[in-house]
Amino acid sequence: MSVYEKLKNLGIELPAVASPAAAYVMHARMGNQVLLSGHIAKKAGKVWVGQFGRDMQTDEGRSAARAVAIDLLATLQDACGGDLNRVRRIVKLMSLVNSTPDFTEQHLVTNGASELLVEIFGERGRHARSAFGVAQLPLGACVEIELIAELDA
Repeated sequence: MSVYEKLKNLGIELPAVASPAAAYVMHARMGNQVLLSGHIAKKAGKVWVGQFGRDMQTDEGRSAARAVAIDLLATLQDACGGDLNRVRRIVKLMSLVNSTPDFTEQHLVTNGASELLVEIFGERGRHARSAFGVAQLPLGACVEIELIAELDA
């Protein structure tokens, strides 16, 4: 089954590619690898604001991370020249989770993105990963995730 059939079966329609909010590009190629800039969580088209351990819970965070993964896929599609089937594998995710010092479930929040990538790409979607708790993210976002993928030549 193609990536697009899986997206359709999951009821996922990729959004328009986001524009950079500062002095950077959304993706950069390095040989067969593409590095995607950090994408922040959005809900209903607006920044998904919150801090885990204060006003957000882990389950809501999984949904936020899943939403970030969908935005990352739109950018990855752009980096692939419009064809996500060119993705050989997802190499790495780095997740930043806006959280209080006593919140320790950043890894579970990040699973929302990781699990979606495996649903869509199968074994090619399994990746290395880091999940960090941070005191604050741009615009008060609850989650920010960046991605590295390998493409077919």
